[in-house]
Amino acid sequence: MKYDVIVIGGGSAGLMASIAASKRGAKVLLLDKGEKLGRKLGISGGGRCNVTNNKETDELIKHIPGNGRFLYSSFANFNNRDIIAFFENLGIALKEEDNGRMFPVTDRAKTVVDTLVGQVRKQGVEIKLNAPVDTILYEDNRVVGVRLRSGDVLDSRAVIVASGGKSVPQTGSTGDGYHWAEKAGHTITELFPTEVPLTSNEPFITSKELQGLSLRDVSLSVWNPKGKKIIEHQGDMIFTHFGISGPIALRCSQFVVKALKQFNVGNVEASVDLMPDDSVDEVYSRTLKLTELEPKKSVKNILKSCLPEKMVPLLLKQSGLAESLTYDNLPRQEWMQLAKLIKRFPIRVYGTLSIEDAFVTGGGVNLKEIDPRTMESKLVDGLYFCGEILDIHGYTGGYNITAAFSTGYSAGMNAAIR
Repeated sequence: MKYDVIVIGGGSAGLMASIAASKRGAKVLLLDKGEKLGRKLGISGGGRCNVTNNKETDELIKHIPGNGRFLYSSFANFNNRDIIAFFENLGIALKEEDNGRMFPVTDRAKTVVDTLVGQVRKQGVEIKLNAPVDTILYEDNRVVGVRLRSGDVLDSRAVIVASGGKSVPQTGSTGDGYHWAEKAGHTITELFPTEVPLTSNEPFITSKELQGLSLRDVSLSVWNPKGKKIIEHQGDMIFTHFGISGPIALRCSQFVVKALKQFNVGNVEASVDLMPDDSVDEVYSRTLKLTELEPKKSVKNILKSCLPEKMVPLLLKQSGLAESLTYDNLPRQEWMQLAKLIKRFPIRVYGTLSIEDAFVTGGGVNLKEIDPRTMESKLVDGLYFCGEILDIHGYTGGYNITAAFSTGYSAGMNAAIR
């Protein structure tokens, strides 16, 4: 059987590539090694599926720190506003939540997956499940088809690789596509976990005294060994038995990985600002005023009103202050140290959880070898890449799925009309 386009991988990018290619009249085959399409999509956004983000294009790019600028061309073909219109035209009502995140009104990822798969079928795309690909076939530096592990050979003038990265492997993302890319002569930039929890062996982590503590609207910074701030994010985080997690910890993770590698060190400092809207002097005055208002009350009990209760004993200890102190005998120098600690509570982090535990894979097919307008390989005719296999990674919040839908659409459209 000969096809115009074969798409490998039935995730966000592969489903959108299949829709875009078949819409332009191509005879399309969608292959997936699993028994179900859209598995990672089905668990995205906490099971609610954050389909895109409604920010302006330049803001979107800023939230894709891993080579986001490469996406300008594919956004010209199919951007976040097009994604919103696409789903609404298919009957999925969307709603906007904090920071531009777009969700189906149903709050169910299954709504999105079922609708996408239904559209793929409606447009006549042939689907083969439980059909793992062994290799992509080439002749005279051009694609001619694929060979399945079963031994079956399927002919095609174009192949789109949408097989994902190495994160969340239980959904089928096990890095199969990197080998096929290398066989075609492509370079794979070093893979690393991103949007992943940070690990630490600080005593307050290993003792589990802060485990389960959630911090709201704080800021988390990462510092290089020379004392320069690399990145800062404000939002929520949580202490775990192995380190820290939560949205801002995940967003800082790629910068931790890169700093450890760049400076060849075993750990770097992350720091929490518990009162990001106040200066050190303002924190000092504010907390001192609280003790002055209740001079007979211990500072430990007073500080519970403005700081996370679990952290108060630790903050006092690290500042050299006894928990039983009252206003009349407060040492001002140590109180200033407390204020500084509230503004910069240090956590030595030595890495992250594994790439398999990450939400997103950093690294991938080198973008210098891909045409940003079409997603076609610059090395082999008829070979296209889209989605997480590319060296593109963004923060959580609808940015990665936007990149997947956009690059998938561009690859499908151009593979069909080549």
